[in-house]
Amino acid sequence: MPRRHLFTSESVSEGHPDKVADRISDEILDAHLREGARARVAIETLVTTDRCVVAGEVRGPSVGVEEIARRAVRDIGYEAEGFSWRTLRFESHVHAQSAEIAQGVDREDGEEGAGDQGLMFGFACRETPELMPAPLQYAHRILERFAARRKAGDADLGPDGKSQLTLEYEDGRPVRVHTAVVSHQHSRRLSSAALRDLVDGVLREVLPGGWLDAQTRVLVNPTGSFVHGGPAADTGLTGRKIIVDTYGGAAPHGGGAFSGKDPSKVDRSAAYAARYLAKNVVAAGLADRCVIQLAYAIGVAEPLALYVDTQGTGTVPEDRIAAAIRTAVSLTPRAIRERLGLARPIYARTSAYGHFGRTPQADGGFSWERADLVEALQRAA
Repeated sequence: MPRRHLFTSESVSEGHPDKVADRISDEILDAHLREGARARVAIETLVTTDRCVVAGEVRGPSVGVEEIARRAVRDIGYEAEGFSWRTLRFESHVHAQSAEIAQGVDREDGEEGAGDQGLMFGFACRETPELMPAPLQYAHRILERFAARRKAGDADLGPDGKSQLTLEYEDGRPVRVHTAVVSHQHSRRLSSAALRDLVDGVLREVLPGGWLDAQTRVLVNPTGSFVHGGPAADTGLTGRKIIVDTYGGAAPHGGGAFSGKDPSKVDRSAAYAARYLAKNVVAAGLADRCVIQLAYAIGVAEPLALYVDTQGTGTVPEDRIAAAIRTAVSLTPRAIRERLGLARPIYARTSAYGHFGRTPQADGGFSWERADLVEALQRAA
């Protein structure tokens, strides 16, 4: 890396139209998993002015899709002209899963084949305590702080919002904020100056000390105002924020989205497994940065390939790390599902503020953030 460089990542709030769609898709997935751990679900959602359309394929018990969607919209906070959980027009176009896909996933030998072909990436680095890229991690936390404030009763803040951080790096380490951009939906009552003061306060709460200085540029609602937001102002669709969901552009992406997909879809489960592996490699001291790639074929259980890239930071050779991973874990879809406990209703909470860099939860949520492979990898490597 050059001695000094800039890198930028963005986040979007739970009220961003694409995130509304992701939330609805994942709430429907969770509802199916509550009814049966072997449910197969692939749901897409579109939201726009006064309308919500759900489509996809499922295998499992029927659930109240419209009620689930309205409840999700209400919890996010939309009850206004143009998009309200009470009045939006709803359409469902959900049908049964293809028999050909089903026979490839649930094989006669008792193993589970991958639900699709594809390549998935995981990444970890030492830029934050969560072993995540700093620009994305702090961009998420900025919007989470706004959401907490809004849900605690700040009626001047709307659900829609975006943040973006450009950090300056020195010798590969983030040292200061070059530019912060925050665009947040607000009421007509809230002046630009008041919103600017609010943004300044949140930045100082969230960012490490010393990262904001006299040269830092802070842009707040650069268009001037942001009163009309959410699906009333812009169409949202499941799966359109895959870089926000993962590593903010700091690592490769295989192209598959996550929300609305059950763990037989390796787009989701193997991406979680790749993050789990990369995080444990870094936590084990085998590298300061680690990219893991996995590749699968539909109906085939074993991954086609495992690739490890420590970007020049490894303390042992990459082929030895790859061999240690193969010794420590199985990476078939079934093994991933069982190790990480993925056949549970834990997905709606992933639909905003990132799938990675979160705290593992008692009910199994964010299980892929555990660092419980450290000793096994150290022994094997």
